[in-house]
Amino acid sequence: MKQYLQILFACNLLVLLSSCGPRWSETDKGDYNIVDNKGGKTLGYSSHSGVTLLEKNGYAFKDLNKNGEIDKYEDWRLSNDQRAKDLAHQLTIEEIAGLMLYSSHQSIPSRPRGYFAGTYNGKPYTEGETEPSDLTDQQMKFLKEDNLRHILLTSVKTPVIAAQWSNKTQAFCESIGKGIPANNSSDPRHGTTARAVYDAAAGGQISMWPSSIGMAATFNPNLVKEFGQTAASEYRALGITTALSPQVEIATDPRWMRSKGTFGESPKLAAAMAKAYCDGFQSDEWGMKSVNAMVKHWPGGGSGEGGRDAHYGIGKYAVYPGNNFDDHLVPFLEGAFDLDGETQMASAVMPYYTISWNQDQNSEQVGNTFSRYLITDLLRNKYGYDGVVCTDWGATRDHTAMDAFIDGKPWGIEELSIVDRHYQVLMAGADQFGGNNDAKPIIAAYEKGVKELGEDKMRARMEQSAVRLLRNIFRTGLFENPYLDLEKTKSIVGHSDKMTAGYEAQLQSIVLVKNQHKTLPIKDKKKVYVPKRYTPASRNFLGMETAASMDFPVSMDLVKKYYTVTENPDQADFAIVFIQNPEATIGYDKADLAKGGNGYSPISLQYRDYTATDARDVSIAGGDPLETFANRTYKNKTTKTANITDMQLVLDTKTKMGDKPVIVSVTTTKPLVFNEFEAAASAILVNFGVQDQAVFDLIAGKAEPSALLPMQMPINMSTVEKQFEDVPFDMVVHKDSDGNKYNFGFGMNWNGVITDERVGKYEK
Repeated sequence: MKQYLQILFACNLLVLLSSCGPRWSETDKGDYNIVDNKGGKTLGYSSHSGVTLLEKNGYAFKDLNKNGEIDKYEDWRLSNDQRAKDLAHQLTIEEIAGLMLYSSHQSIPSRPRGYFAGTYNGKPYTEGETEPSDLTDQQMKFLKEDNLRHILLTSVKTPVIAAQWSNKTQAFCESIGKGIPANNSSDPRHGTTARAVYDAAAGGQISMWPSSIGMAATFNPNLVKEFGQTAASEYRALGITTALSPQVEIATDPRWMRSKGTFGESPKLAAAMAKAYCDGFQSDEWGMKSVNAMVKHWPGGGSGEGGRDAHYGIGKYAVYPGNNFDDHLVPFLEGAFDLDGETQMASAVMPYYTISWNQDQNSEQVGNTFSRYLITDLLRNKYGYDGVVCTDWGATRDHTAMDAFIDGKPWGIEELSIVDRHYQVLMAGADQFGGNNDAKPIIAAYEKGVKELGEDKMRARMEQSAVRLLRNIFRTGLFENPYLDLEKTKSIVGHSDKMTAGYEAQLQSIVLVKNQHKTLPIKDKKKVYVPKRYTPASRNFLGMETAASMDFPVSMDLVKKYYTVTENPDQADFAIVFIQNPEATIGYDKADLAKGGNGYSPISLQYRDYTATDARDVSIAGGDPLETFANRTYKNKTTKTANITDMQLVLDTKTKMGDKPVIVSVTTTKPLVFNEFEAAASAILVNFGVQDQAVFDLIAGKAEPSALLPMQMPINMSTVEKQFEDVPFDMVVHKDSDGNKYNFGFGMNWNGVITDERVGKYEK
């Protein structure tokens, strides 16, 4: 017995002694160190940042503020809320103002000139002289002097360079202030490159998936969740922890240029897709796999009058002639704010620029970001949302032109100073300023608040936002380990399995709307004629111009993998014509303005010239400091589309082919009028942006179409003018030569019209 007790005592002593010793080990990874806390959180820090480790109860903690103590925010054992509140309370107003900044667009390496350009030691990026992963002068300034911690990334040279830049950025942030990590973010970056070739055995720069409207065409929320999980893993491997997506508002006006980024016009379908998307990105629970989802755009931007967009002064008003404001909230309330996973709701929200005409019950006609009713009374108080609210980019800048994309958008408060606009955002209940690298106007807005409300109230208001902003950084584990293993980045981003999943999704997003006499599939190695397509000259929103061209719309090498190619229609068995939706204007014509008109013009969804005989005599909304009138009508005005040649290409090809099949592949970003060319086509495939190979795989029968139209296709422009901007499913739709109506939820497979359980599920 005595011997047994001695042994028991020795064992207990051994356990006691071992429990008092270190429970962590450290590994030098070169640019950073990894600390493994056995049974606790894994830490990462730069040995050059000045951060050291502190030990408590055998565990290691990072001394981020370098005060020799373990502060609550440094204690990974505490909740995210506890840590966020502790740190927020420690921050100076200048540091809180920095958290409220969200940078302008940053490319890696930086652009040498033009918008969003940067320098390295005062010089533009030059290959061979500057590492592409280095921080720019501007980045180091806004990180150190303005205390900015939220960075918007655009293009990156390679995934590895992105990861290297992220590690350098995190080490720099760790070395200054209280060691708050950078929360890097991205707009959607998983779009397709049409001519890229899919190879199941090969990887890529990043996996390619359908656009949001293409995802909607699958009518499959599970697929969207899979995309979210895949994209999140690639984002994290690039050092990105916030997605400026999804865009969940319903595209109730078919003319809106941003329809491609939505999940269509159905509130129910958009809600289901929003829920799946956010659950996929944020993961089942917060942690190192999570990416914050910033859902956009509250309370919806899809009802701009005349289909005009609020990036321009001409499109500042969202109107509700159908009294259907509530439908626009459904994707938020039943989708992004009601997740199945433990993260519960999207962690951030971006209001749109628009003035929601006559919806503010405090009688303010101001942009959504500036509306206390829409942000505090409705979003926060009524619906209980306590996540981050971030303005859209440039909302507080000066408004200088009616038709400029890169311009300020302070709709409804144009006459206020920049400082007063920032103050109005804070008082409305928002937390963050998109596209602003400069903390000075926020600090000045705080000082104004101190004079009006007192220091205690204004400090509390600033801390409230700081807690929300910090909470999202804690949730994603950045305070523990923001560093990336470059080998893991290589193995994750663009992995062949992810490329395959994206390609399969593309196949599921293409809608077959016509298949006369079962023209498709064409499996045999027949002779095909693919006519060249004219591409009109264009200019993007950054002012970069592309010259007009006449060329094959697809790679002929790709076509030859499926069929024998001939340039002689007489020798061809069939033809494939590739076209895009009508390229409309933004709804403004400076020539009309110069002639004494109001400048407003129709946005057309047809190829031929269009005269708006059915437009409103008097616009619902109007008014701008740069205009002397309020009536924005365009009634009886005529507009042209840039690519009428696309329609003519279909008709000409039909003439050349005679009775032989003409297959039309339409790439579109929004609804279009089919009756101008549909009768000339034997089969029509509609896609919303896919690799060309996916179209050929369907034509050749290597895959079967399964997608459905996520929005109505109008019979003509008269029904477009008569529909209400805020109401879904209120157009007369096109009826084709086979008697099929191109309505929401319509689509075909090889057997005919699809009638599975998806059809009608999301219509009403």
